[in-house]
Amino acid sequence: MGELTVPALPLFYVFYASGSGLIYFEAGGAPMRSWITCAVCAAAMLVLAGFVAGQQGPLGGGSGPTVARPRNAEPDSASPAAPDPEPELPKIPSRINKKDTAPDATPEVKAAPKFQGEVDLVTVDAAVLDNKGNFIPGIPGGNFRILEDNVPQKISKVEMGQAPITVALLIEFSNLYQRYWGPVWYQTLQLAFGFASTLRPDDYCAVIAYDIKPEILTDFTTDRGRVQQALNRLQYATWSEANLYDALIDTTERMSGTEGRKAIVLLSTGVDTFSKTTFDQTRKALQQNGVPIYAIGLMQALRLITEARMGPIQQMDFLQADNQMRTFAAESGGQSFFPRFEGEFPSIFQAVQQALRSQYVITYTSSNKSHDSAFRKIKVELVNPATNEQLPMKDEKGKPIKYTIVAKTGYKAGRTVE
Repeated sequence: MGELTVPALPLFYVFYASGSGLIYFEAGGAPMRSWITCAVCAAAMLVLAGFVAGQQGPLGGGSGPTVARPRNAEPDSASPAAPDPEPELPKIPSRINKKDTAPDATPEVKAAPKFQGEVDLVTVDAAVLDNKGNFIPGIPGGNFRILEDNVPQKISKVEMGQAPITVALLIEFSNLYQRYWGPVWYQTLQLAFGFASTLRPDDYCAVIAYDIKPEILTDFTTDRGRVQQALNRLQYATWSEANLYDALIDTTERMSGTEGRKAIVLLSTGVDTFSKTTFDQTRKALQQNGVPIYAIGLMQALRLITEARMGPIQQMDFLQADNQMRTFAAESGGQSFFPRFEGEFPSIFQAVQQALRSQYVITYTSSNKSHDSAFRKIKVELVNPATNEQLPMKDEKGKPIKYTIVAKTGYKAGRTVE
């Protein structure tokens, strides 16, 4: 019989690491199992068992509460019984009811005094100007008369004096007219920097520019450096929109709670392109917030030069813009100016300063005791107490003077607060 040849089995090597380096064992023929192989397999099994146990959670049965959502603990027979929850106590009845006539109100509550906030004191700032726009001082308080809804009111006191002012410089700065280095751009910066230079050290000033929306360049501050830095940002206009109505409402609402003498100096063409609010809504908001507006119209000279090339619709738009600014200024107790030449700027700044600083502060108690949040019209007059006729004024030469009284046209009555 022939010999049976057994093919040689392939060699395999078992490696393990020792402190002296890498050691291997060579084996041939039938497979060999060394103790090193067993040790490696046992370690792998231990690691796998630990991983599975970790996935199943901690030992002891049931997972504990989590941060995201606590779970109710499962009852355990081995653990002691939890104590019974405390019985829910009845609510303590309140002795204070919204209405004293409530059925469950106690006699003490019914007899308690009621307190109501009724503010009937009204303050009106008035400026008396001659035909040149100069303030007329020295008018006795007895010559003033105030009509509220055509009813004469009893004036408590009339004061006059100069005080620091709080001014918001609201500037139209859009790509519609204020293109870089254009004539309207240059006039806007002239007026803005010129008015800022007339402020006193104790005056507060904020700079707000608007195009499609208002942007506060600097909040109210007495630091003239910050005001100059804010005005230096007026370089390149972006949006070709000028939303005057939205900017006015936003600024007056921010200033409605400001104490002291406050005003908005508006540098604008008066054109509104895409506001969310209407002209009537803006008028009502300005009357309610009670912040006087001193409007200065832009591009008056440029409009005269290019008037022959304008169409009738564009001319009507500019006339409507001027009338809007006049209305906003008059109804809020301010003034409007439409300069055509650069030489008019200093006199405008002086007129605004005089109107803001030199005013007659008139205080009276309204005879209308109803608190219905209605708008009440007021009118300030100068009369002769003996005849109740209009008070005539004359200059030092005996010539009659035509004067104008600048004051707000009304206010919104408050509501009773209990």
